[in-house]
Amino acid sequence: MRKFLHQLLPHHESVKNNRWLRPFGSWLQQPNLWHLHRRSVAGGVAVGLFCGLIPGPLQMIGAAVLAVLFRVNLPVALFVTLYTNPFTIVPLYLLAYQLGSWVAGAPTGLLVAQPAFPVLHWQGWWGELWGWLAQLGKPLLIGLPLLALILAIAGYVFVRVAWRVAVILKWRARRRPVSEP
Repeated sequence: MRKFLHQLLPHHESVKNNRWLRPFGSWLQQPNLWHLHRRSVAGGVAVGLFCGLIPGPLQMIGAAVLAVLFRVNLPVALFVTLYTNPFTIVPLYLLAYQLGSWVAGAPTGLLVAQPAFPVLHWQGWWGELWGWLAQLGKPLLIGLPLLALILAIAGYVFVRVAWRVAVILKWRARRRPVSEP
């Protein structure tokens, strides 16, 4: 798994020499931002899952800032934010709303009008989405951070356990005697 991820990630020197990233060079020189080991990748997945629920284009910026602050794998954190897309964002926000309603004790039987997205006009899309989110109110404001935290913890634990199981299986495979023909 490590070799596969290593092939996909950019080389440390290419990031260091990139003219757009040069102003952030001192922050991007931390080794854990680029190394593929169990703690760094698990932290990157957790940061990506948490920041994936941030509305709008701030997901990757938030993931990059948190990855640098927590010194976890930066490319993994940025990639994992892509789990939210136009197909998954509405179900995730509805789940967050249900979770927030349950925690806040608000009634969940209230119907909120579906957003009327303009058919082929992107300029009105964000305004319509923001108005729809404002109708959801307090349960969504409670549910989004809570769901993000739950996803981050679950992702962190899953990666740590899966990585450990993979290492144990490789150890066992090495210990097996090689059968001769």
